[in-house]
Amino acid sequence: MRDSVSRLDPNGAVVVITGAGGGLGAELSRQLTARGARIALLVLPGDAVPDLPGSRAWEVDVTDAQALTRVAAEVQQHFGRIDVVVVNAGIGHSGAMLAMDPAAYERVIEVNLLGSVRTVRAFLPALVESRGHVLQIASLAAMVHAPLMSAYAASKAGVEAMAHALRPELAHLGVTVGVAYLAFTDTAMVQAADTDPALKALRASLPGPFGKTYPVVPAVARIVAGIERRSPHVYAQAWLRVMAAVRGQAPGVVARQSAGPAAVAQAAQQASRPRV
Repeated sequence: MRDSVSRLDPNGAVVVITGAGGGLGAELSRQLTARGARIALLVLPGDAVPDLPGSRAWEVDVTDAQALTRVAAEVQQHFGRIDVVVVNAGIGHSGAMLAMDPAAYERVIEVNLLGSVRTVRAFLPALVESRGHVLQIASLAAMVHAPLMSAYAASKAGVEAMAHALRPELAHLGVTVGVAYLAFTDTAMVQAADTDPALKALRASLPGPFGKTYPVVPAVARIVAGIERRSPHVYAQAWLRVMAAVRGQAPGVVARQSAGPAAVAQAAQQASRPRV
């Protein structure tokens, strides 16, 4: 699937997508299928499965290393090869550290960070065979660390770091590694966060483009183009490229702009917790 300029042609390629049951993963599956790819849809048990020609679904929890290893072998046996793995599965659970259930906080890191590690580890031998491509879905949260999102930001910063470290580690094997960055994109995860009045108000206080919600279809189209180019960095919204260049200033700006709204949101969250 790799030509002389190292582009990846989706037509006929086998693409594994975790978290393919909805949102970004489902839309990515649809757009890649339209380009001729064959999709291995990895979903949680009970999740909806997109009905796409040439695809097949596997139910697996990305935190289960043994199950992922089994699924990787089954995918390779079924399709004959694996050309791309999109590490997309993730969850979001926002809130102040003092207000969040510790188990929920740690579950975000377990799924988003360790689930990504386990996914890459399970599928990497097949990608070495095909000289394939890994695309790790990260977030603006990997660059800009907003209050009430410390678990999510830590997990996304972690997967970004993992991908950057893997890129030179795998280069001599012909495997390329990319990271995709997204701002708030119109998926079920973002819609669910907006049901929390405190979080919605905090996001509304963010300046400029930071608090906006962006449509999923054009965001995914940019991700598809990044896969074709084997890009090391993919920006689902064009303005994120600027953020990458000035990310060193982000912590100070965030601290100045959001400390007040964060305190109000945290107080609202704590007041709404059930009393025992």
